[in-house]
Amino acid sequence: MAPPRPRDGSPTLHVTIVANNPETLDGLQEYFQRAGIDAHGTRQIEGWKRTSPPCAAVVLFPDDFAFDEVKRTVGQLQRVRPNILSILVSADPKRFEAVAGDAIVIPKPAWGWTILDTIRGHLP
Repeated sequence: MAPPRPRDGSPTLHVTIVANNPETLDGLQEYFQRAGIDAHGTRQIEGWKRTSPPCAAVVLFPDDFAFDEVKRTVGQLQRVRPNILSILVSADPKRFEAVAGDAIVIPKPAWGWTILDTIRGHLP
């Protein structure tokens, strides 16, 4: 399914993708960019710290990282940048619901349009 293009005049969304799997990272980043989203990817769990202030969402694939790292990172992200929408995409969503806080947990497999619709549906 082709990604929907943003309407003319609508602000560009800025999204950071955190995944250690290159196919996941590259595929989702490409999908978002074709949809008119300014998407940047990182394979480092702390990579979200390099996001610029207009960043609207961080999409994290927690299965790629150690549980304690995910727990620390999600907590830190929500404390330091509470205005950023946090989304966790996991094959074991129940495992991360307890540490998600205000983050949205999406079960894997999740298609690019599902993640994009979640972002758009939770932003003003």
